[in-house]
Amino acid sequence: MNILGNVIWLLFGGLAIAIEYFIAGVLLCLTIVGIPFGYQIFKLGIFTLLPFGQKSISVESGSGCLSLIMNLLWIVLGGIWISLTHLFFGVLLCVTIVGIPFGMQHFKLMAMAFTPFGRRIIPNNTI
Repeated sequence: MNILGNVIWLLFGGLAIAIEYFIAGVLLCLTIVGIPFGYQIFKLGIFTLLPFGQKSISVESGSGCLSLIMNLLWIVLGGIWISLTHLFFGVLLCVTIVGIPFGMQHFKLMAMAFTPFGRRIIPNNTI
């Protein structure tokens, strides 16, 4: 079921969103200051390519409060707009019965897009 969901997702806009994320990641990585943000955009792009069967979890890292500071910068500089876009499409898709699974994927992407630092993408069957 995950494979079918991912194929339909890619055909109906998921591939276009992932390409946009990858282009933005490359553009951010062209600047030295933007490299950490570009890396997070690449994580979002990979998560966008195959959202069915994956989830993002918060991980405790030894970076102290660095991920908090980077998440705050991320939210101010663009994370809020990306999250609101995913929220809009998620609500729009959940209005139809057929679009509910895809709307739920947008809600997963919204959480990842709001605070990507300190998160990791894992398969659903992994604890």
